[in-house]
Order: sequence, then C-alpha cells, then structure tokens
Amino acid sequence: MSVKGEIKEGAGYIKEEIHEHGKSAESQRKAQEGRDLRNEGRIEDGKAPKTTKPGTDHPEK
Repeated sequence: MSVKGEIKEGAGYIKEEIHEHGKSAESQRKAQEGRDLRNEGRIEDGKAPKTTKPGTDHPEK
C-alpha cells in the first residue's frame, strides 16, 4: 500500500461521507468527486474500485 493511495482513499471517503446526504446537485457532485478520489487511491493500492452509487453501500453501525 502506498501512502499516497491511502491518503487519497481517506480524503475521498471523508468528502463522500460529508456530502452524500445532500439533496442539491452540488452536494451530489461533491459526493461523486469523493468517490472518484477514493477509487483512485484504491486503484493505486491494487484494490478494486467501489462501483456502487455514493451512499448505498454503507452498513449502519
């Protein structure tokens, strides 16, 4: 795992989580940007990208 990939994945996760429940087009765009950044980090680390719509694959705790 690369440090750069881990940072991108973490930053993308945070951006996605912050914006995923917004109803505006801008919030949804930012959530998708977070997902894209997260996937970029995952690919750099040799992991499969997340392919589901942002906010749909998060189990409740």
